[in-house]
Amino acid sequence: MPARRLEVRRCPWPGEDPLCVAYHDEEWGVPEHDHQALFEKLMLDGFQAGLAWITILRKRENFRAAFREFKPEIVARFGKRDVTRLMNDAGIVRNRAKIEGSIRSARAWLEIMESEPGGFDGFIWSFTDGSTAQNRWKRIEDLPSETPQSKAMSKELKARGFTFCGPTICYAFMQACGMVNDHLTSCFRHKEV
Repeated sequence: MPARRLEVRRCPWPGEDPLCVAYHDEEWGVPEHDHQALFEKLMLDGFQAGLAWITILRKRENFRAAFREFKPEIVARFGKRDVTRLMNDAGIVRNRAKIEGSIRSARAWLEIMESEPGGFDGFIWSFTDGSTAQNRWKRIEDLPSETPQSKAMSKELKARGFTFCGPTICYAFMQACGMVNDHLTSCFRHKEV
């Protein structure tokens, strides 16, 4: 008798693309507390605005190389030559406003690291009182695109100098960083995260 293959049930949004499936299974919704990793995820979510997430995933390693591993201390010092270099880099999303916004956001990140107890991690996670909100969505249609918390985060980030961080981008960031558990209840990852 042939062995039965167990079917893994996951959220529908990754589809069949192996890169998207791996992102869903290993990273999305996992609580992130590394200051630099949080900066990277916020910047990538900003670059994703208006594009499919798979586009960003496919270019992620190129982004890391182009933005010097998303080290805010380095990105904050980028100047006109770096903007030109990035605008000529076909391996990333070449959008001048998003590139220049990332540089301004890196400078704002540095200020938060100096001024906020707990640095960027403490600041960001304060919008969920330091813990993951455990949602219990049954259908993908039930997931919100923004929440009062993502609106508050967006407003505060913008006030501090960040760009490309509207409420919808902030909510996608919250999902990615595990600030909210938005895996569907039928997904094998829901209980794990």
